[in-house]
Amino acid sequence: MWVHDINPLALELGPLKVHWYGLMYLIGFGAAWLLGGWRARQPGSGWTEEQVSDLVFWGALGVVLGGRCGYVLFYHFDYFLQDPLWLFAIWEGGMSFHGGLLGVIAAIAWFARRHGKRFFELADFVAPLIPIGLGAGRLGNFIGGELWGRPTDQTWGIIFPRAGDGLARHPSQLYEAVLEGLVMFAILWWYSAKPRPRMAVSGLFLLLYGVFRSSVEFFREPDEQLGFLAFDWLTMGQLLSLPMIIGGMVLLAMAYGRRAPNAVKR
Repeated sequence: MWVHDINPLALELGPLKVHWYGLMYLIGFGAAWLLGGWRARQPGSGWTEEQVSDLVFWGALGVVLGGRCGYVLFYHFDYFLQDPLWLFAIWEGGMSFHGGLLGVIAAIAWFARRHGKRFFELADFVAPLIPIGLGAGRLGNFIGGELWGRPTDQTWGIIFPRAGDGLARHPSQLYEAVLEGLVMFAILWWYSAKPRPRMAVSGLFLLLYGVFRSSVEFFREPDEQLGFLAFDWLTMGQLLSLPMIIGGMVLLAMAYGRRAPNAVKR
């Protein structure tokens, strides 16, 4: 069994401390910018590289603001009730994917209105650009030794000192990095490389993430302050992912139910 002892700091110069987790966010935003720019340069894309840069900027803002708000409201609402200003204590850490997703949706809606584009035209373009950032973020969780998995006797179990119990645990952060990052990127990038009905790419993104996240939650330790929400297995991550699974299936059904008028070039 390996004991996790990775330094979460990538760089430390006096008072300046750069965490690997923060760098992973930059990698995610950079990947979205590069991949989006490449697609914008393809003939008939309907996008300019300047539009992609603007979209990534506003999307990044939505990720940060939405992720922080989601973490506070979904996972530490009691703290928020006691001290509403804790919402702004970003130096203490804490981000929620589902909150970040809502922030990105808001950013897409605003951007679509500003540039005269349809919402799902943007959403379908953005969806394949997200998984690299998700995978990088989970690697950041692993390097930081946080959000560890449940105890296991498997040979690949890892002891996370921050857990405080000396038990070998599933490296669930790596499971998520592979599924939410590599696998989901490969599927979405391949699927969106050809013309698809409008809403289909967005629907597939929601469905894949919801299924992958819900599956890994069976190996991930539930949040200490929440525990299991019901049935001794339902976690907050699974509860928040359920609407994504349902929404993804609905969007796919709607997309292919009226395929001809909604088919778009990519």
